[in-house]
Amino acid sequence: MGSNTGNKYITVLMTSPDKAEAKNIARILLEERQAACVSIFPKGESYFWWDGKIDREEEFLIIAKTREELFPDLIETVKKIHSYDLPEIIALPITGGSRDYLDWLGEETKDVKNKDVEK
Repeated sequence: MGSNTGNKYITVLMTSPDKAEAKNIARILLEERQAACVSIFPKGESYFWWDGKIDREEEFLIIAKTREELFPDLIETVKKIHSYDLPEIIALPITGGSRDYLDWLGEETKDVKNKDVEK
């Protein structure tokens, strides 16, 4: 694997109302190579302002690891398939990590269209 030292990596946090939708988001982000890894955490409680009042939902937390340059496409993908009118999609920078893991993350989120052409 290459060093990918020029890549900036991010962790993307999202929520989903049910596990089936969370799994669908994970599958599509992985198939589209917009994320190298997606983790889904059990249902928790979210409290937030909505329509002028404090609301509460039970939601699954989705965490995707990817490259910063893929974030705009990831946002559009999630918005198309998410059931919420305003889904949470926020990114946090990865400021450090295992070089081997970061190299793997970069490799798995590369454009794979050209890899299949070699025959």
